[in-house]
Order: sequence, then C-alpha cells, then structure tokens
Amino acid sequence: MRTTPWLSFLWPEMLWAMLAVPLLVAGYFWLLSRRKKTSLRYANLGLVRQAMAKTTAWRRHVPPALMLLATIALLFAAARPAAVVTLPTAQKTVVLAIDVSGSMRATDVKPNRITAAQEAAKTFVAELPRSVRVAVVSFAGTAAVVQAPTLSRDDVYAAIDRFQLQRGTATGSGIVLSLATIFPDAGIELSHITGARNMPPQPGDKPKQEFTLVEPGSYASAAIIMLTDGQRTTGPDPLDAAKMAAERGVRVYTVGIGTKEGETIGFEGWSMRVRLDEDTLKNIADRTRADYFYAGTAEDLKKVYQSLSTRLVVERKETEISALFALFGALLLVSAAGLSVWWFGRAA
Repeated sequence: MRTTPWLSFLWPEMLWAMLAVPLLVAGYFWLLSRRKKTSLRYANLGLVRQAMAKTTAWRRHVPPALMLLATIALLFAAARPAAVVTLPTAQKTVVLAIDVSGSMRATDVKPNRITAAQEAAKTFVAELPRSVRVAVVSFAGTAAVVQAPTLSRDDVYAAIDRFQLQRGTATGSGIVLSLATIFPDAGIELSHITGARNMPPQPGDKPKQEFTLVEPGSYASAAIIMLTDGQRTTGPDPLDAAKMAAERGVRVYTVGIGTKEGETIGFEGWSMRVRLDEDTLKNIADRTRADYFYAGTAEDLKKVYQSLSTRLVVERKETEISALFALFGALLLVSAAGLSVWWFGRAA
C-alpha cells in the first residue's frame, strides 16, 4: 500500500496511469497548433481575428481543462484511495467498571473520590446516545454487576448511587466480569485466568466455550471504561484480564484518579497505603488498543468522561473514498459537456 501524509492507496499500481496526463496535455496543444495552421491556410486573417473576437478565447480551453481534471480524478478513484475520516461509531454497549475500594473515600479529589466518580459517570451516561446500552460493574475485593446492560438511564443512575465501599482492589476481576457482561453466553469465569483453571469443574460452573481470536480493538459493539484509584491488591492479574479482552477485540479505556505518588489514608480506625498503578493501567489500555487518562481533580475527571463520550459516539478510521473521487470526476465530465454545448453548440 502506497501512502501520502493524508492518503493511502489500496491499488497504487493504477497511479502509473497518471503518466498519460502530460501526454494528453501535449496532444491538446498539438491539436490547437494544427487547427491554427489550417485556419490560417484557408481563411482570411481578418476573418479569423473577427471570429476570435466573437468567441472569448479562454472559453475554448475550459471544457478540455475540466475533462483533464475529470480524468485525473477518475484515475485516483481507480487507485482506490483511503483516508482517515470521522464516522459514527457502532458502539452498542458500554460497561462502566468503577473501583469501590475503601481508598475512594479520600478527599484529595473534592468532595471525595467516590462522589466525584459518581457525578462524572452520571454526566457521561447522560451524554451518550439513547441507543447505547450501559452496564455498571463495581469492584473492590471482588467484582459485582450492579446494573446489567440497559437503555434506561434512570436505572443506571440509581445503580451508580448504590455503590458501597469495601476493602481490596481487584482490577482484574472488574475487567473479567465486564467481559462476562458483554458476552453473557460465552461462559467467561474468573477461574479461566486464575490458578483455579487447572482444577476440575465445580457444580454450577459455566462451561468454557471456544472463541475465535480477533485483532485487539476490533470489536466495535462494546467497550469497557474502568476507573480506579489504586493498585491491585487481590484477584487475578489485570494484565491477564486485559489479554482476555484483547483476544476478543474489546477496548478497555482506563481512568486513574487520585494520588500518583502514593499516600497513607486512614478512616474508621484503620489505615492503608494507596498508590495509583499508572504503569498497569497504561498497559491495559495499550494491550486493548484503547487509551489511558489521568484525573487529578473532579474537573479533570469530568473532562476525561467528556472526551470518552466523544470517542464512543464517533471514531476516526481509515475508509476507502474511491466513490468521492469518482463522483467528482463524473461532475467534471458533465460540467465540461454542458459548457461545451452552451458555448459552442456541441459536446466536444
């Protein structure tokens, strides 16, 4: 594939046909010179000048010029150009996976991390198209589906308001349960990426189903947005969970909130050391072809969710635009023929 700064060509070999353009130009001027000699041979010079005055000289060059531009446009179309354009996205389900560990009580993000997260998440949901289903997964020491995928924004708001803070941070569990929410019939279990995968099946376990590996980030019908303020303390490795998402083509956008450097947070008679594991969050996003965002304040968090809302409504992707060049070429041809008939009474 041949590329330019803004175009790529799926059939670049056709660009060699552009070498015919200078030949067409040379042929046109040769015909003009030949016609001029013939006119001077068989007509009085004064009559020729009079005829030239009656028909503005520049007009006779306009239709051929338009036909030349039409030829160039059609040759570009034949080379099948592609460009990165902004198109409506096909997202149908968004899963909000939100950390509800005890450290979300911290007040470094005003009024506190969990309240800021709840308000920003609800604003984000309100800005999504009404056709997009939203699910909510909370995770701390374990993960739980707080709201199954739904079109009801009121149900989603109520689910977000029901968050109960707990101990532990199982980011991997949050991703796996989000995948199970997106693919409810795929038999996705935490045991598939933990040490339990080598244990015999237990009563009530869903059978693991085979699936076809796809390109990371290629699944356009759903996405996961995970917000957390700390590093994993329990549960499966989040990078293993990210691998599961990547293998199924699901993007996992990660949002880090809180203290990057780490600090000791105390409440209800006990304290814990928390640190935002940005490296892991960046790796999760990178593996799934998504993006990582850091929100140090409540206002930053709102801006992050606004950005995510835009990304999930529209997306930039490489798209073949041959039809546009073909249409432009056809319009030029019609214009050339129309002007020729109007000015000279003939189409050529």
